[in-house]
Amino acid sequence: MTSDRNTSEHTSQNRFFIGFGALKSAPLLLLTAFFALVMTSVSWAADEIVEIEEAPEPTGDLLIATSVCEAHELRAAQEEDPSLRIEIPREFAGKWPSRSACVSAELAWDVEAPGPIQPIPFSHKHHSGEFGIECQYCHSNTGDSPAAGVPSVELCMGCHAQFPKEYDEIEGIRILKEHWENKEPIEWVQIHRLPEHVQFRHNRHIAANVPCQRCHGEVQEMDKLYLVPETEWKYGVPANKLEMGWCINCHNDNNHQADVDCVTCHY
Repeated sequence: MTSDRNTSEHTSQNRFFIGFGALKSAPLLLLTAFFALVMTSVSWAADEIVEIEEAPEPTGDLLIATSVCEAHELRAAQEEDPSLRIEIPREFAGKWPSRSACVSAELAWDVEAPGPIQPIPFSHKHHSGEFGIECQYCHSNTGDSPAAGVPSVELCMGCHAQFPKEYDEIEGIRILKEHWENKEPIEWVQIHRLPEHVQFRHNRHIAANVPCQRCHGEVQEMDKLYLVPETEWKYGVPANKLEMGWCINCHNDNNHQADVDCVTCHY
C-alpha cells in the first residue's frame, strides 16, 4: 500500500516538473520563433534590394571660387554636374551677397542685352519682382508731379546701409557708396524720353489707374531696363511705344474718356 502511494506521488512530481520545464522553455521557444521570422523578413528584403548607382567620382580640373558670387555659381554648377571638382575657400563660403543679388547685378550689366549700360547695375527684377518694392517707393513724385523722377542716393542708402558689409563684393554697391560718400548724384541714362513739344503728366495717368507697365513694359521682370517695342497695332496705325500714334491708340482704348485733342498734349 505504501509502495503504491509512493509510486503515485512520484508520478505526480514527474508531471509537475515536466510541466514546469515546458513553462520555463516557452520564452526560449518564442525567441527562436521571433528570430526565424526576422531572418525570413531579411531574406525577403534582400531579394527586393535594388542596387544603387554610386555618384561619379569628381573629375577634371579643380575649380576654386575667388568670390562669394563665384562660390554660388560653382555650387549650382556642381548640382547639375556632380563630377565637377570645386573648392570654396573659407572666406568665400558665406551666404552674403545672395546668389540672386549676384546674378541680377551681372545681368543688369549684360552688354548683349537690349538697353543702355547704366552707371550702376540696378535690376528692377531683383528689387520690384523679387522683393515686391512698389514703383512709387523709389519714384516717389509719380503721383504728384508730371515727372516721375529717379530715386536719390540717400533713398538707396536708406536700404543698403542696413545690408551686411559682404555685399560690397558687388561692384554696383561699391559705386553707390562712393557716390554717397562723395555726395554725388548718379547720372542715370534716360530710356523713356518724349520730344520737348509733348507734355506728358505722370500724375494724371496714375490718377486714372494706368499701370506703369502700360508704357514701360513688365519692368518687374527686367534685369536691364530698355524701351519695350509695341507688339499690338490698333486701328491700322503702326506705332512704336511713346510715339504719337501709340498714345492716340491708348486714349481711344478708353472709350474716348481720354481726350485726343491736340492741345491735350501739345501746349
